Amino acid sequence: MEEQNTVIELVDESGNTVKFDLVMTFDYECKRYAALLPIDTVENVGDDEVVLLEVVKEKSGENFVTIDNPILLDEVFNEFIELFDEMADGDEGEEDE
Repeated sequence: MEEQNTVIELVDESGNTVKFDLVMTFDYECKRYAALLPIDTVENVGDDEVVLLEVVKEKSGENFVTIDNPILLDEVFNEFIELFDEMADGDEGEEDE
């Protein structure tokens, strides 16, 4: 798992550029995933919702691909929540010291 503080610009289905804050990247089942928090308004995504995409490496660089399988999406989301909670717990432990 890698903590990020990076803004990523992606192009939606309508050809509009949308900005996201890269919350983290992580591996699940031998694949890489990214958790993104929308900076711009995204249709069907709430302000407090995270967008999960698969990171696919190609010759031209990394591409972010939609997770179409709802079961896989649930599994990736659960992995994200677990890692995010661990990260949050670690931050709280640092404040106690």
